[in-house]
Amino acid sequence: MTDLSELDRGAAPGAADPVKVLMHRHRALCERAVDPLEIAAGLEAHGITDRTAARFRHRDVFSLAEELYARVPRDADAATDGPAAAPDAPAGGGDRRRSVTALLLPLLPGTLCAASLAALTRTHGQMRLYAAAAGVLSVALALRAVLRRGPLAVPDGPAPRQATGSWTCLLLAYAVLGDGLLRTAITGGPDGLPDGTADGDWPLTLAPLLALTLAVAPATWTAGLYLTRAGRKLATSRGLEDFAASVRPVLLGAVALFLGALAALVALCAPVLDTEPVSPAVLALGALLFVARLLTVHGFTHAPRVILVLTAVGQLLAPATVFAARLPGCTALGAPVEALATAWGPAAVPVLTCGAGALTLLVHASRTLTRASAHLRPEQPR
Repeated sequence: MTDLSELDRGAAPGAADPVKVLMHRHRALCERAVDPLEIAAGLEAHGITDRTAARFRHRDVFSLAEELYARVPRDADAATDGPAAAPDAPAGGGDRRRSVTALLLPLLPGTLCAASLAALTRTHGQMRLYAAAAGVLSVALALRAVLRRGPLAVPDGPAPRQATGSWTCLLLAYAVLGDGLLRTAITGGPDGLPDGTADGDWPLTLAPLLALTLAVAPATWTAGLYLTRAGRKLATSRGLEDFAASVRPVLLGAVALFLGALAALVALCAPVLDTEPVSPAVLALGALLFVARLLTVHGFTHAPRVILVLTAVGQLLAPATVFAARLPGCTALGAPVEALATAWGPAAVPVLTCGAGALTLLVHASRTLTRASAHLRPEQPR
């Protein structure tokens, strides 16, 4: 972090060239920059605001970055003075193949999940177990491929995938098993399962899993749209506050667009899996995972990790307190969860936990993803 007190001394009225302090301190950033926007984002990441830029006789950080870009020689400039670069390879099949792959790859997790569910309905006994294992493995590999490239991929550097992956799996597992587990805990055991449930069959809710895997495609496309629009806003903004005000509606619109697509997918899956056409729990979980991934992609990993951990723990504690209430003297432990599930159904637990987590992350994202420094190029360290 830049020592702002030193910058103030360098920008004192008596200083002959106040910008020279920044030139020396951020020379590496300026030499690597492809355009002034990268320098502006880097300066903001080091705590330099429009008010600080005024002390350097500039109206905002963007105009200060333009002067630094003009005064510091860069590697790209030296390259243009040297031997002529080799002509670019003609655009053709390679670019088209990459475009088609980027468009179709996000469809793979949902397609494999739908095929796996169809296989489960046509198999029995040990073959059904094999089909389930093959389906989980194939969907996991497809998700990994989607999250390693494209708009949802984490830039090169310390990857936080392992930090949140296990908690995300717990949230997905609760979406499939949690309602049945909580209902069983409240009713006192398998005897309280709904009519029509065969003996030995656990009440599973597969609609959330299918809808969320199908939603990987709109999530990828929406994230790409947000990145493109934010980049354009950064290119046309003339100040940090101007950029924040212009990109915030883009962020909220991207989240709303994804939720609309997810709601449509839930409605489409409902007739196939005989579930309700509207599922607030799935929408809340989808919003939580989408906003958490947007923050992670831009390098803000702490808040998503904390919120995902708290949400998963909160969901696991709900049935745990109901079971613990059976112990002597612990009846009061399960009273809140039982009252909530009785009034609104078992789905109220994921709606409240995931909804609160998604709202918290969205507020955090509206303050962090609207910074210019959040849109630094991957090769620039933050």
